[in-house]
Amino acid sequence: MLTCNKERLQDKITTFSKFGDTGKGGITRLSLSPAALEAREEFCKRCKALGMEIKTDDMANIYATIPGEEKLPAIIMGSHADSVKQGGNYDGILGVLTGLEVAETIVTEKIPHKHPITVVIWTNEEGARFEPAMMSSGVITGKFDKDVMLASKDTEGITFKEALEASGYMGKIENRMSPEKYRALVELHVEQGPVLEDEKIDIGVVEGVCGMINYEFTFTGQADHAGTTPMKYRKDALYAAVKTIQYLHDELDRLDSKLVYTTGKISAHPNIHTVIPDHVKFTLDARHQDPEVINKVLEIIKAIPKMVEKCETSYEKAWSRSTVRFYPEFVDYVEKNAKEFGYSTKRMYSGPGHDAQFITDIIPTTMIFVPSEKGHSHCEKEFTPLENCLKGANVLLQTILDIDKN
Repeated sequence: MLTCNKERLQDKITTFSKFGDTGKGGITRLSLSPAALEAREEFCKRCKALGMEIKTDDMANIYATIPGEEKLPAIIMGSHADSVKQGGNYDGILGVLTGLEVAETIVTEKIPHKHPITVVIWTNEEGARFEPAMMSSGVITGKFDKDVMLASKDTEGITFKEALEASGYMGKIENRMSPEKYRALVELHVEQGPVLEDEKIDIGVVEGVCGMINYEFTFTGQADHAGTTPMKYRKDALYAAVKTIQYLHDELDRLDSKLVYTTGKISAHPNIHTVIPDHVKFTLDARHQDPEVINKVLEIIKAIPKMVEKCETSYEKAWSRSTVRFYPEFVDYVEKNAKEFGYSTKRMYSGPGHDAQFITDIIPTTMIFVPSEKGHSHCEKEFTPLENCLKGANVLLQTILDIDKN
């Protein structure tokens, strides 16, 4: 079977790791920052050298296309080039670079194909500079209101609109996702977890993205002096919050082993060591592929009493998403091609969100996962060995060709 080129892929990974290099093995490449613009410039330069046509839309998404033999909708591959602060060299960008390597293989090997084949960079997937995450793919699929997104500000007060206009990548075309324009999307990504490496699996065959809920809990007590208030008179909001966290963990642990949940954010007022906390908030993030399990999580939340340790309790939903399932035929292609290469596979769902989860509502979509060493992601230790990257690129190449044929 035809394969991608290992040395070329290594060169791509090495080159792009310089844009936003932190000096500690990772990158800070926030959306539309100078480092992100350098990465975009390098991407466009390499695409032009392959004779690809480059277009940008009004959200600064980049589309680099190899013409097809027939006038058909394009097949897309790619991901994002922005990172979180002190992130890694593989999250997002590996999907772009393997897509670019697939395109280069098709061009250099003169592989016939009916459909145009496009490599895309989605703008502001991480949401680390401008909230929310997956912003531009959300706009082109109708998930987000464009005007609201343009008004989003970073910590310096710069709006997303201002950054778009200053970037030089803001096109005039309002390119909205449609089956008339695009046949399919395949997004390669690092797993961002430890499962594939731990189980010695080469390729994650991604069936979809887990549904999730995010709730915020509030506890209201009474602030009093820490040295003079006897324990029996206290209305300690932090203690009430701790008791509730323990309750949630105990109850959620009784559900399905695939359920993951996190108390990732907590705040206490007045946050002074000599004052009993009177106002405490924490969040709960819970994710699972089965909506029934998510419903059981909701039942556990709703069973929390309105008073805990003499403190008033309340909760509200911050946001949620339903489970997304990818196109079964394409999922099967990924599995088939991996096995034909002799690679081990595992069917799995993604816990993190990806641009692909928005695109799949419009056109047939799937994803390919490659292992993350020790499960590290969103940090400078993020790493995927070149051999695994190449295996992912090979599966991506054959999957794109399968879609083109069929």
